[in-house]
Amino acid sequence: MTVVTTLQAVSRRNFLMTAAAGLGAASLAGRAGPALAAEPINFATWSAAVDTVKSHIAAFEAKTGVKVAYSNSPWAQYRETMITKFIGKAPVDTLWVSDSWLPEWAEAGWIAPVDQYKSLTDNSDVDQFCVDSMTYKGKQYGNTYYSDYMAFIYNAEMLDKAGIKTPPQSWAEVASQAKTIKDKGLAQWPVLISMAQESWLIEFMTAMVYSNGGRFVDDKGNAVMQDPGAGAGPALRWLVDAVQKQQILSPSCVETGELAVLKAFSSGEHAFGLIPKYRLRTLNDPAQSKIAGNAKIALMPAGEKGSHATVGWMRFYGMTPRAQADATRAADTVKLMEWFGGKADGEYKFQKMLFKDVGSGFGVKSLFSDPEIRAAYASYGDVDLIGKQQSLARKKDVVTPWFGEWNDINGTAWQQAIMGKITVEQALNNSAAKWTELKKQS
Repeated sequence: MTVVTTLQAVSRRNFLMTAAAGLGAASLAGRAGPALAAEPINFATWSAAVDTVKSHIAAFEAKTGVKVAYSNSPWAQYRETMITKFIGKAPVDTLWVSDSWLPEWAEAGWIAPVDQYKSLTDNSDVDQFCVDSMTYKGKQYGNTYYSDYMAFIYNAEMLDKAGIKTPPQSWAEVASQAKTIKDKGLAQWPVLISMAQESWLIEFMTAMVYSNGGRFVDDKGNAVMQDPGAGAGPALRWLVDAVQKQQILSPSCVETGELAVLKAFSSGEHAFGLIPKYRLRTLNDPAQSKIAGNAKIALMPAGEKGSHATVGWMRFYGMTPRAQADATRAADTVKLMEWFGGKADGEYKFQKMLFKDVGSGFGVKSLFSDPEIRAAYASYGDVDLIGKQQSLARKKDVVTPWFGEWNDINGTAWQQAIMGKITVEQALNNSAAKWTELKKQS
């Protein structure tokens, strides 16, 4: 079946979609090296960090003698652009892929498994949720480009004014501390969580579901979101109570998108927020935020039966069947993927360049011990706590060929419950019924 994901129409879904300025990394293009091969490797990306990508390609060409034909297109049009190329059999060998597109693209045969290439499947230094996110039906489809997760961020100055010594460790404490802050007149709506129908919605939901010990589906892909003992109920009920009873979360949350939450939180008028982790740098930038220096990350609050788990997402380098059809082309493509997604000259150069320039996350565990990374993180966040939370991140359990269609129904159901139009049980039953229907049709 043809699936249109909710991601395809969202131009702000990924902070890497903004092209980075040229970095200080010197191009190695001028270094003497082997003659360039006649047939280039075709590499496609969305328009992010373009100068950085070009510089790293030049170094690869000089090092290996393999020529690369690089193309890019804006994030908002990237998915459609690539599908058009796939259908038209345009030459593509390796490309950036979103984890949310993996089932669709794998089922269509547009990208191919890479299990036979040891350099791409050595995951000993890769976070498990990243490995899971580029695995479909037991096969791995690439190596990691970048990753991040949904974080719980608090305004330390506001907590201090309220006499609160430590950030909340549970969702019950979030509600209690928010009530204290509200009663003291420090914030009308202490909590900020986006529940608007946009592509980030599933991440906000999943972070709350996981931290409350729930799931949307089980290991076999069957709906359990409606199950009182294992599903999403505690997370949705917390949101409903926060809006309807405790009045610590504005009813307008169903119309407030992620960017609006970021702007509102940076104003200093709120205490707690679910915010993508990479936004922490912006929140602690004096030029962009009134709470610079006071935006702190805490572990995701735990539900009564939950943990500090959160949801992670990642993007990876995929490989096409075209690249694999010829042994020489396949070998050169693997070299390029490893140069970008793995090590270049013995170190994770590209990941470090992206992080230092635009603050992009990475799925490589050892980089949390890298002195340059630690120094950069220390200017705006607790690197050890950031790394600990990343180790507790998990992939979305609903990424399937029918994810996009179900996601719209699920989002509407949650919104209706938050606004008091239907009960929590009705919302989750509606969501589960749609999931089961689409699964049977697939």
